[in-house]
Amino acid sequence: MRYEVGDVHEVHYAEVATALGAARLGAAIADPEPARMVAGRWERARDIPNSANHVDANAVGIWPMLAAGGDEAMLARGIALADGQWDDVDETGLTRQARFWIDDVWMIGALQAQAWRATRAPRFLDRAALTAQRYLARLQQPNGLFHHGPEAPFFWGRGNGWVAAGLAEILSELPRDHAEHGAVLDGYRTMMQALLAWQAPGGMWRQLIDRPDAWEETSGTAMFGYAMLRGANEGWLEDPAFREAGLRAWDALTEFVESDGRVRQVCVGTGQSDEAQYYLDRPTVTGDLHGQAPLLWLAAEVLRR
Repeated sequence: MRYEVGDVHEVHYAEVATALGAARLGAAIADPEPARMVAGRWERARDIPNSANHVDANAVGIWPMLAAGGDEAMLARGIALADGQWDDVDETGLTRQARFWIDDVWMIGALQAQAWRATRAPRFLDRAALTAQRYLARLQQPNGLFHHGPEAPFFWGRGNGWVAAGLAEILSELPRDHAEHGAVLDGYRTMMQALLAWQAPGGMWRQLIDRPDAWEETSGTAMFGYAMLRGANEGWLEDPAFREAGLRAWDALTEFVESDGRVRQVCVGTGQSDEAQYYLDRPTVTGDLHGQAPLLWLAAEVLRR
């Protein structure tokens, strides 16, 4: 998949998210083949130009860090994209790639967290934590969820899913004694509690989370299930209800997986709108990587229980 909008061009971030999921599932089942697939697919993607001028473009840096093994040049390419994201910062120290779109929480957070895993350099954790704290303070609504945007006052499923998954990625690496740990954990827990209340009886979440008339959507459900199970497995969420909710999401999603592994009922790419009906009318597709990626994250987390 490619992403080409204006002067931004890259391998699509959904490819990166799927590579991360495949690598994690392979590790969870002690099978080296998914890691070989991730590295082999990167060999096909590595020469595709990347403008490295946008939050979605820089997120591609996760992939070479996953695939590097002992390849120092490949590792350096990923680290350069993580550092390059911070070449231009505002007066508060936040990257100017931060748009305060809710999916940035994963795009920035997952990249910086992966750079921390690869290098153990504190600057990457500090950046991820700063991003999470600023986005939570500015965008989290009183009910714990997130509007799709300032002109889109709706709780879109996958948009909130990127937040939930991004917070889980950051908290997975953020030490308890980090200055921002408390604020990030509080925001994450508040969101998880809100999501718990809106899970449909069958285990799914909906295209618009708080609309009982909205249809059930798979990519957001997988992201929420992953975020809850990661929290339960790491001890951030002590109430057994969260683990139960994550496992119910997994059970529900298995009914949407084709025999060839493709996931059904994935919302297509969705921009912001000031009309709720826009979200309710969005078409769905089967096998889109926006749905495949979080199902892999969730599968790996299910295996940790």
